[in-house]
Amino acid sequence: MASLLRIALQKSGRLSEDSYQLFKECGIRFDYGTGKLKSVSSNFPAEFLFLRDDDIPGYVEDGVADLGIVGENVAVETGRPVQTVHKLGFSKCRLSIAIPRGVDWAGIQDLQGKNIATSYPNLLGTYLAGEGVQAEIHEISGSVEIAPSIGLAEAVCDIVSSGSTLLSNGLKEVETIFRSEAILIARPALDADKQALVDKLLFRIKSVQAAKNNKYIVLNAPNDALDQITALLPGMKSPTVTPLATEGWSSVHSVLNENEFWENIEAIRAAGAEGILVIPIEKMIY
Repeated sequence: MASLLRIALQKSGRLSEDSYQLFKECGIRFDYGTGKLKSVSSNFPAEFLFLRDDDIPGYVEDGVADLGIVGENVAVETGRPVQTVHKLGFSKCRLSIAIPRGVDWAGIQDLQGKNIATSYPNLLGTYLAGEGVQAEIHEISGSVEIAPSIGLAEAVCDIVSSGSTLLSNGLKEVETIFRSEAILIARPALDADKQALVDKLLFRIKSVQAAKNNKYIVLNAPNDALDQITALLPGMKSPTVTPLATEGWSSVHSVLNENEFWENIEAIRAAGAEGILVIPIEKMIY
């Protein structure tokens, strides 16, 4: 029987949706929906398992799944001996300490001897120990933000994306202790056939990521400014320059990191570039 990668995904939530979108952009099709426990891809040798995010590192460690997508915070908190294969760049968030809005904050030492509610006792405990702070950590599995209002704790430590949940519960973010994003994890010592499939999957993922970070640039440039403009648009190897029907002008095609483009746009325009088009790239193969 041919090798089949077993990939564990979060069964619901934003990380689940972002993971499914990644595989879709990689051209890998499988059924995905509420209530499903597993699904086999119709065009890639992979079976997907839909699990609670906290359970994924354990399933990967035990070999039930070969790969998994989890938040880096979950992988570190659980402490399972799994390998981080690749950072995926989505579902970014931070683990932060928050206190009631009316309470003054001078620094982390303010938590000395206090009670802190969290779902991440290991990450929090490690951070506090590094800062020389001794506090009582109360582990709770959900609704962490309510802890100060019911008298359970003077502070909380929880995952923050926009911060709106903290604000709606009368809290303010005062200290970030860990930054997280989605990561691809694997069990150690995959056999050669499965490692080859992982390499194929990583090739697709990296191609999709490169496309998201780069744009295809097309512009018209006077020939006497080509050297100056192409120096600002290096491309993957070098820009493509083709003559226009209008004498003395050329069309320049290039690929550029979007951030570099915005840094250089004024210089490109000042050099005489016109008709600048910035086009999304679907895939980018090096």
